[in-house]
Amino acid sequence: MLAKLKALFTPRDMSQGTPWRRIAEFAFPMLIGNFAQQLYNTVDAVVVGNSRWGFAALGAVGNAAPVLNLLLALFVGISTGAGILVAQYFGARDAKGLSKTIGNCITITAAASLLIMLVGPLITGPLLRAVGTLPSMYDGCRAYLNIYFYGIAGFFYYNILAGVLRGLGDSLSALGFLLLTSLLNIVLDLAFVDQMGVAGVALATVIAQFVSAILCFVKLLTMKSLFALKKSDFKIDRHYLSWIVRLGVPSGLNQALFSCAMMVVQRLINGFGSEMFTACNVMVMRVDGYAMLPNFSFGQAMSTYAGQNLGAKKLDRLASGTRQGLIMSLATALVLTPLVLLFGPALMRLFTPEQALIDLSMGMMYILAAGYIAMAVTQVLAGVMRGAGDTLTPMWITLGTTIGLRLPLAYGLVALARGAGAAVLVQQQMVFVSLLISWLTGMAVTTALYRRGVWKKKQVEPLERELAQAGGR
Repeated sequence: MLAKLKALFTPRDMSQGTPWRRIAEFAFPMLIGNFAQQLYNTVDAVVVGNSRWGFAALGAVGNAAPVLNLLLALFVGISTGAGILVAQYFGARDAKGLSKTIGNCITITAAASLLIMLVGPLITGPLLRAVGTLPSMYDGCRAYLNIYFYGIAGFFYYNILAGVLRGLGDSLSALGFLLLTSLLNIVLDLAFVDQMGVAGVALATVIAQFVSAILCFVKLLTMKSLFALKKSDFKIDRHYLSWIVRLGVPSGLNQALFSCAMMVVQRLINGFGSEMFTACNVMVMRVDGYAMLPNFSFGQAMSTYAGQNLGAKKLDRLASGTRQGLIMSLATALVLTPLVLLFGPALMRLFTPEQALIDLSMGMMYILAAGYIAMAVTQVLAGVMRGAGDTLTPMWITLGTTIGLRLPLAYGLVALARGAGAAVLVQQQMVFVSLLISWLTGMAVTTALYRRGVWKKKQVEPLERELAQAGGR
């Protein structure tokens, strides 16, 4: 029994065994892990929404999200690039490459943490004013962000080290650490919120993230059979740095520009001048995060699957694994989406006892429902592209559907509804209709470009030539 339990927390070789089993073994623990990650933000919103601080505090947490995501996006992309590189070195059984990649990641993280600690608090105020944060929410929102930025090292190190563990095929360890620290976050939220308000939940999150980062680092130190970190591995190596940046920056830039777009949308939402609609957006995005969890989990699993199989030069497994991963992702989304809608009112009630706010939020959730099915396709196919080394194609798709389509559509539809004399509720619904249209368009474009196969030129076609040459020798 002990041996079986230990085996669950060891790196998984996704280049061996039945593809769907390997993907499922990786994706479902990650799904629970992503659930725990989402719980961090949800607990913050639930605790402040039910505290004596009320609507204003709930809205403050929501207004902080686009600003926070903007400043953290590039580094989250770097962690994605690190995970892809680790997966490929693991598949190739290259211990030196693994050690150098991990060592460089740790050094890069230290530099990024220092930068955000210095820059973040300086630009928080201007960014909050740029998105039109309501005066009743401004001070709490700024305090939340400043505390988060001062303790950013915990967030950065958890993400980079969890990305490394996932690249090694170990999604269970990161899951266990997240579950533990999510419970710690809940306890600390409840302990701090009455006296500190929004700042208290930020402090609780920072402490919990530091604990999870430390646990991930300790876990990596136990994997000496795969790599051995030496002092020289922590010295920045231009070769490894360039690959991490090349793979990670497109994803990071993608998320940064996406966050900019969300700030513009947040300004549109705040422009209604309604604390209730601002709070509604926070609640919808929190519940939306849970509906999206399977999609993101399968997308991350497919990145690791593609990376490991390409590193191991097993191209035949790529197509079959993609089909099987897509079937599992769609099946999960088709089951989970109706459940989210069915139990949505109960979930919304966690944030507030106000029935009018719950009804408004559920109306927006029904608008988005079909988009969760579409995103199941988008995330799996984009995950395969990233794992193959093509992080640019998913980036351009997201930018096109978000900045090129969603932003003008949101403002345009609201303006049309307002010009036609539609009720304020209809105008507010147009914000979410624009999001649904962008998701559906993203699925269509991603599917078309995946089938076209331009992404294969990054890793697959060069590898096919290499294997052909080796076979002819």
